[in-house]
Amino acid sequence: MNMNLTKSLGMLLLGIWLIVTGLLTALSVGNPIVHVLLGLLAIAAGILIVLDR
Repeated sequence: MNMNLTKSLGMLLLGIWLIVTGLLTALSVGNPIVHVLLGLLAIAAGILIVLDR
């Protein structure tokens, strides 16, 4: 089975952000450090998507 990962780093980071955010919400895990890291990941993904990387 051959899985194709996206070649766009921004879309890959967005996918990771969505998965982690969904898991944290489903498991009701909350930690201020985790929220800061998720925010930074979202900003990085957004910048890369806008720059089309």
